Amino acid sequence: MTTSLWTAFEIAAAADGEVQGAFVSTGVAFDSREVSPGDLFVALKGEVTDGHRFVAGAFERGAAGAIVSEPIDHPHVLVNDTMAALEAIASEGRARSSAQIIGVTGSVGKTGTKEALFEALDRKVPGKVHRSIKSYNNHTGVPLSLARMPPDMRYGVFEMGMNHPGELAHLTQLVRPHVAIVTAIAPAHAAYFPDESAIADAKGEIFQGLQPGGTAIIPYDSPHRQRLIEAARPHAARILTFGRDEGADVRALEELPLSDGSTLLSVLLPESQLTFSLSQPGEHWVSNALAVLAAVEALGGDAAAAGVALADMKGLPGRGIRVKANVDDGQALVIDESYNANPASMAATLKQLGREKADRKVVILGEMRELGTQSPRYHAELARPMLDAGVEAALLVGHDMAALADRLEGRMKLRHVADAAAALKSLPEFVTPGDVILIKGSNAIGLSRIVKALGDGALANGKTTCSI
Repeated sequence: MTTSLWTAFEIAAAADGEVQGAFVSTGVAFDSREVSPGDLFVALKGEVTDGHRFVAGAFERGAAGAIVSEPIDHPHVLVNDTMAALEAIASEGRARSSAQIIGVTGSVGKTGTKEALFEALDRKVPGKVHRSIKSYNNHTGVPLSLARMPPDMRYGVFEMGMNHPGELAHLTQLVRPHVAIVTAIAPAHAAYFPDESAIADAKGEIFQGLQPGGTAIIPYDSPHRQRLIEAARPHAARILTFGRDEGADVRALEELPLSDGSTLLSVLLPESQLTFSLSQPGEHWVSNALAVLAAVEALGGDAAAAGVALADMKGLPGRGIRVKANVDDGQALVIDESYNANPASMAATLKQLGREKADRKVVILGEMRELGTQSPRYHAELARPMLDAGVEAALLVGHDMAALADRLEGRMKLRHVADAAAALKSLPEFVTPGDVILIKGSNAIGLSRIVKALGDGALANGKTTCSI
């Protein structure tokens, strides 16, 4: 049975609005295409479009009511500013909750850590853990996720991202976490920062929202560890570190890669030791798992149950899920990392590709965005991890991949194309049965369409052409 999330009068009280037609909502959405029956639709005004244009469509999909700044012929709460209203009900959603709240940020690993932590906590209290869906981690996604949190949750896990200084300082004051995690610092969004230290400072803003008695969780192995610790000290009652080095509070003692891609992992916790099989492949997932166990420790949770959850966790679309693709009279394995990419995550996934058993290793790599003037260097530096991984064929997508294409010329089968559509047309020349194919790039490149095409059998039964 679906229960009430917001009434029109609760929304009006929180957002200083005027009720025009009473309603009760069971969910919240600001994209009319995602509205489900019973949802509250928030008509946001953006730089490109105005959500008021889609009010009719939202009600056709079953919206119970709307937050608008212009009167409409449907039940609604009228406000001066719909974005301010969304933040207001987000704040009220946070204030009325007695849940333990965890905030997650970092240059890489945010979504994976958030999802793994959800799985770990849900083992303890099934159905009582709320989390951000997808990668709703920005100035609209975070308040939306808070507004969607039912008041009876025991835990809330919120992903927070940024690409400019000051953004996390604002988001963390909305989330007000009891536990704040920084997964890693890497040159993501480097176009907006002078160096990695500045990125670390921006990520450290998450600690400013910590509640009294709160815990900061910091990557011990990071060269920016001390900088993050100094950022946390004024706000955190406790600082926990995680990593592989001996000084970490939550430390990997042994890592044994297994034939199925999982890792047998032995972890030292402050007062115990845990051994389990981590289902997700790669050293980067070991780091994510350590961050999760540190958070469970901070919350007084069940580490053993968390280990079981990490052992059972399935791959995430765009972030490591594995897809079998029919190719001619055989199959190829597609590793879908198409959602995002930066130099650190590229290196990590290429290293894992090197461990895969395959007749041949193929990569379809899209350019990494927001790297600024150093973009050619960051792309060219992918050559070494590709060669170390034993890659034999590479299909490179996007303008900024030119530097990598130049570095690899004559060293493997290679093609550099402008976009995902051109890459898809080139697939029949690059994919054969028995291949393991890593597909990774910034989300805007659109490589998820190639994953879908391969999964849908674009090269099955002797097909020789592909189209999007």
